[in-house]
Amino acid sequence: MPAFPDTNQTPTADRIDTMTRFLWLLLVSLPGLVATVPPALAQTDNGPLRIEITEGVIEPLPVALPAFVAENPGAADWAQQLSRVVADDLTGTGLFREIPSEAFIAPVTEFTSQIGFGNWKAINAQALVTGAVALNGNRLTVKFRLFDVFSENQLGTGLQLSGTTDSWRRLAHKIADQVYSRITGEGGYFDSRVVFVSESGPKDARRKRLAVMDYDGANVQFLTDSSNLVLAPRFSPTGDRVLYTSYETGFPQVFELNVGTVSRAPLSMPADAMSFASRYSPDGRTVVFSLARNGNTDIYVTRPGATPQRLTSAPSIETAPSFSPDGTQIVFESDRSGMPQLYIMPANGGGEPRRISFGNGKYGTPVWSPRGDLIAFTKQNRGRFHIGVMRTDGSEERLLTASFLDEGPTWAPNGRVIMFTRETAGALGEPALYSVDISGRNLRRVSTIGGASDPAWSPLLP
Repeated sequence: MPAFPDTNQTPTADRIDTMTRFLWLLLVSLPGLVATVPPALAQTDNGPLRIEITEGVIEPLPVALPAFVAENPGAADWAQQLSRVVADDLTGTGLFREIPSEAFIAPVTEFTSQIGFGNWKAINAQALVTGAVALNGNRLTVKFRLFDVFSENQLGTGLQLSGTTDSWRRLAHKIADQVYSRITGEGGYFDSRVVFVSESGPKDARRKRLAVMDYDGANVQFLTDSSNLVLAPRFSPTGDRVLYTSYETGFPQVFELNVGTVSRAPLSMPADAMSFASRYSPDGRTVVFSLARNGNTDIYVTRPGATPQRLTSAPSIETAPSFSPDGTQIVFESDRSGMPQLYIMPANGGGEPRRISFGNGKYGTPVWSPRGDLIAFTKQNRGRFHIGVMRTDGSEERLLTASFLDEGPTWAPNGRVIMFTRETAGALGEPALYSVDISGRNLRRVSTIGGASDPAWSPLLP
């Protein structure tokens, strides 16, 4: 797969000030928690702001997103497409409501023209995004500005991005990330990719191959063919490599694939063992995985050229390990208590693992949030599957979804959204990818061609 086209970004200055009255959009959390805006950011025209959110029910922020201005011939179509992707990114979060262009009182025809805030207040716009696009050969230059309509202030400085026409969607995602971050105070997640298993064929004879796409399902590229069963792809922290499990040798074995060259190689493993459920450490230099040998399955770690090191030794099944963001701990699934539950242990394997799940049902596929505050998991109880989150000590468990089969959560780079696999019942049931935020709001299907499963989110792209 070719490298992404280049994008050059002029850094912004200034975090938001007056727009912080909208921080409630981000501070959706688990029931009973109090979200408090930091004092340094909490000053508005009406004084300090303190917001309590108990159920994650919010009213989306009304935002005006006029089509970007074309600054030279040939840029008009690009301007339309860029502004449309920005709008889709923002409204897709469930935090923003786009005001229809039919309601605009005065169109934006010049990027540098003075903003008539009264016209935007009249249609109840809280935020305004304006932009401009210029085309020079095969290169696009995109500018944007973000305004707080209520206070009549620009939020941060203007931003200019440039890249080839092939990178136009990345330019749009980068702008949307900036808008999202300036309004919410959180990192964005739109300029990222997802690796997944693309599925085709009948349910009893599925053909599976690895694919990678933009977070919203666009720009799909296949990384393997469907000649061998593949499972559980996982991005490296730098997004340039992928671990996955392949059955091409007749039994499961972990492979590592270079996303840019699509070259791959198996990890060095004992010849008489099966390896699977692999993930990278936060620094990308260590791989943690499950290894089944002589009827027992335990968790191991390895580095290139090193002999795998065993971390667990219980006579039970230990699998689905995931590092904490600081690399000091590992959460994993084990049936040592009689049924699958979640445990945490030091990353070096020392000490007795600590159980953190105690609810009814079976727990599996734990994944540590990139923020370090939550662990996402799959839960099976009373014939239903759920995607849930809990604190790292096992407290405040919250189930976000429920269906015939929901499994395999993966975190967005900012730790606010989870993507997972959902499969419907029946002979024709086909797996699909869905996303949901950590409050359980905004459940959405991710558009893919055909069936899709086992998603893994990349970090933000460089």
